[in-house]
Amino acid sequence: MQDIIKKIFYESAEVKRQAFERNSVLIEQAAKLIIKSLEEGGKVMLFGNGGSAADSQHIAAEFIGRFQKERKSLAAIALSTDTSIITALGNDYSFDVIFSRQIEGLGRAHDVAIGLSTSGNSQNVIEAIKAAKRIGMATISLTGNDGGQIAKLTDVSLIVPAKNTARVQESHSCMAHIICELVENHFQAK
Repeated sequence: MQDIIKKIFYESAEVKRQAFERNSVLIEQAAKLIIKSLEEGGKVMLFGNGGSAADSQHIAAEFIGRFQKERKSLAAIALSTDTSIITALGNDYSFDVIFSRQIEGLGRAHDVAIGLSTSGNSQNVIEAIKAAKRIGMATISLTGNDGGQIAKLTDVSLIVPAKNTARVQESHSCMAHIICELVENHFQAK
């Protein structure tokens, strides 16, 4: 068991190191897009499936509540939280539109859409990014492997260069926390 524990920690650290090297400038760009949106009265809309849905909710909570510092609440919403909307859209249309229909109804040009997908190929995330682009929203993606289709669609693509879903999600969480801290530092200073 100790060998497995050590292997996982070392693997996670190496994936995060590679993610840093690939994304440090892009993380700053993502934070700046979010800051600009929030300063213009916009909001952050996050979405993903499974663990990425949980990560979306986690990030939204950090913006609405606080990350580490006391400051005003920052407008953010995870589109995976309203089961009535999700099940109605899934039943009446298809699972592919559960996020895009919410973007269409709630999104505005000054908002930011953040799609999370470890594969980079989740169809409902792709459709939501396309809907956000039609509205004129800024788009950010957090993906894994080679970024998949989603990375090609977004303004800022944060790609974790790994195939293991758990390692990708661990790096997504780290990058999201960094973005939260950068955004929070900006608004806490005001």
